[in-house]
Parts: sequence; structure tokens; C-alpha cells
Amino acid sequence: MLEAQAHQQLKRLLQQDDGAWPHQLTLSRLVGRSLRRRDKTLIKLSPDSRDRWWLGLLVPLCLRANNCVLVLNQRQRDRLLQIELPKLRNQGVPLPCWDGSSPPPGEQLWLLSSSGLIRAHREGWLSGRQLLIPDVDQLSRRLRRSLTIRIETHDWEVLRRAHPHADRLLLDLHERLSRRLFRDATHRNGRLRMEGADLQALKDLLQLLQPSPDPWGRLLQTAPDGWVSWAVLDHSLLQWSWRLAPLEPLQDLQGLLRDQPALLLSCIGQTSHLEQELRDAAFDADVTATLGDSAFQEPVPIYAPRRQPLPNTEIYAEHLLDHCRRLILGRRGLTVILLDDAPLRLGLTSALAAEFGSRVKEEATAPDANGVISARWSWWLKHQHQLPQPEQLIIGLLPIASLTSPLTAARVERMKRNGDDWFRNLLLPEALSLLPAAISPLRQSGGRLAILDGRLRGRRWGDQVLSALEPWVPLNRLLPD
Repeated sequence: MLEAQAHQQLKRLLQQDDGAWPHQLTLSRLVGRSLRRRDKTLIKLSPDSRDRWWLGLLVPLCLRANNCVLVLNQRQRDRLLQIELPKLRNQGVPLPCWDGSSPPPGEQLWLLSSSGLIRAHREGWLSGRQLLIPDVDQLSRRLRRSLTIRIETHDWEVLRRAHPHADRLLLDLHERLSRRLFRDATHRNGRLRMEGADLQALKDLLQLLQPSPDPWGRLLQTAPDGWVSWAVLDHSLLQWSWRLAPLEPLQDLQGLLRDQPALLLSCIGQTSHLEQELRDAAFDADVTATLGDSAFQEPVPIYAPRRQPLPNTEIYAEHLLDHCRRLILGRRGLTVILLDDAPLRLGLTSALAAEFGSRVKEEATAPDANGVISARWSWWLKHQHQLPQPEQLIIGLLPIASLTSPLTAARVERMKRNGDDWFRNLLLPEALSLLPAAISPLRQSGGRLAILDGRLRGRRWGDQVLSALEPWVPLNRLLPD
């Protein structure tokens, strides 16, 4: 039986690793069972298991990798190729991998990126193959990035050269859009929602000009009710680029998780949003398992004063600067400040740099020992593995998506049309899903968490945020070292 073979093989490997993740053997048996039965399995892992689950996933694949597809982001791919595969090979347990855009000719494990997964699905190459997707919580975001159509200034030139007889029409259309976009822009270098009539006018013209070079051909395939488009403005060059993205990529890629067996690895925390996404994608799990108990994690000290101003008040920027200054004073380790509002983040970074000097940087992967990094949430989640463990994490604003984002606004409008509670069913669950992974380094370093967003205490849903951070202990006052 595959599960028993994987168990014995992994047990032999773990004898040489005293600090192994305690759930490796259980994970390997679950993976082996899913590979043998070719079912749909969802495994929820604790946030502190990041990058410790690799052996439990890979050892069963060493025994049976045929017709399996492993979907990885770039960081995971680098770790697999540079660390995990050499480790297995040195232990005499090789894993044959096929790193190509077309299906493997033999029984190798097929490695795919998100864009490769989309192509394989559309070409019908996934039929009969089992998908293995670690970090499935981020799958929708990764698929949306891969599906996003980007139309730059030079693409208009390419289209005009391809259809010289329509040169004047295309030039007039581009100039008319440019004038309107820069006239309606509310601030420099922002993002502006494109009207549906603009897209339809261009589609009508492209229909007459077929065939057209990419990305224009892909633009014709977008559905008006399932996609959103916006312009990214560059005032310094008076140019703009066009972006088109699907609202719900898993629904756009119909059958991706429905038509073949799949093993999904998720992070424990607020999984309600993920589970809703999987239901919408027709993924009906045959087996759901949870590995790791949050009760056994190290509690994080949380500093969150009860009387804090709300982010939309005039005094919030001053409040944020004052508390960040107090939190940073005397710290010997790394401090990370998380803030998605770009103007607010830049102003805070400048003010802190004026006081603390060059130790304050924005989104830098080589900080000083006692450095201060201000960053977006997405940057921190992507690069935290390249940084030393922080001594403290300061949340300036909770990661609730802003309605100024054209993508977020379009998704909210769609939910409003369906009569759904767009905040509690979309924005809040997505924000809560980011918290466990964002603070997981603090559980290993013993650092503290500060939340300076007044909505934590001033809104009824603040208790859900605190629940997503369990286990934690209150830090009621800042004590000197």
C-alpha cells in the first residue's frame, strides 16, 4: 500500500532530522492515500508549518509521481529545485520532475506555474492527471495575475501596423480615450476604471479587423460581466496602459478543480472564504483533514489600545506616527510596518526616516539589524522568507481592500447586484485570510504585534480579527527595555 511505503520511507529520512515538523508522517499518509485513490482532498495546515511540509508531500510522490501535476509559485519552485530535490537525491530517494510547458513523455512529476496551469487546462492536457496545489489560499490571486491582459502603448502601435487601413480609426480611438482618462484622473499616476462602452467600442472594431496580434486577440475573449478593466496612468510621460482581469478566475476556468482529482494544501485560519471559492469552483472534497492545532502555538503579545482614531479621521496620520515612534524606540531587532495606503505609507516612512535615519527603508530585503521596513501586505507575504525574523510587526491598516481599487469595486458591485453582504462575505474574509501567514514569523521569534487601526476596537467585526490571530495575549502598555 502506498501509504505504508511512504510512511516507512519518510520515517527513515526523519531519523536524521531532530527538528522535523511533527505532522510529517500524518501528512505523508494523507498524500499517499489521495494519490492511491485519486480523490479530492483538502488538507489544512497550521501557519507555523510554512516550508516544513515538503518532505511529507514529496516522499509519496517519489513512489508514485505518474499523472501528477504540482502547481507552484516562483518561490516554491526555487525551494523545490534548490533545496528539497537535492536533499532527497542525497538520501537516495530521487524524484523525477518534468519542468516543461507540454505534458511529460514519461512518469515524471509535472511542474507547472499558474500560467502553465491555465494553458494546460485550456489545451485539455490535465485530463486524467491529479493536481497538487500547495498554498491554495492564494490560488485565485495567482490565477488572476496570470489571466490579466496588459495592453501597453507599444501594443497600439503593433495593432496599427497590423491593420494600416484602420490606422486613423485606431489613432482617433486611442487619443479620445487618452484625453478622457487624464481629464477624469483625480490624482497623479492613479488607476481609473474604464467604462464598458469604451471596451465594447474597441471590441466592435477588432471584430472587423480579425485576426489581430496578441494581446488584442485575447481581449476579444473577455466577457463583459465577468471581467473588469482599468487604466494605469503615467502623468510624467502622458501615457497609460490598459489592464483587464477576471473577477473570479476559478469560475472563469470552468472545470479546473471539478474535472480531475486534486490535493489542496491550505493554511489554518479563516478558511470560510476559501471554502466558498472551492464550492463555487465545484470542488467537492472527499477528504478534509486538519494538521496542527493553534492551541499549541506560541501566543503573540498584541498591543492594541482601545481608544484609537479611525483611519478616515484627520488625526490618524499623526496618531500612527506617534505610536510608531514609541514602538521603534529602543528596539534592537527588525520592525516591519504594514500599510497598503501608498500616500500614508510614504508620508510615514519619510517622517520616521527623518528621525531614525537610514535604518528606515521601504520594502527592502537587506535591512539593518535594528532596521525598520515599511511595506505593503502583499510585499511582506511574498518576501518575509528573505528577511530575518522581526522583533515586532506594526499593522498600520488592516488588509481590507479599498473600494478605490477598480478590481475591488467591480467585485463589490457584482455582489451588490446579487444581494450579497459584500463586506462580510468578501472584503472581511479575504483580509482575515492574510493574517495567520503574516504574523507567523512572530510566533517563532517571540516578537510582538501592534495594531494601530482604530477599527479593531471601534467596529463589531474587530472581534473576528482577534479570533483570527489566536492564540494571543494582551500587551496593555509599552514598557522600557
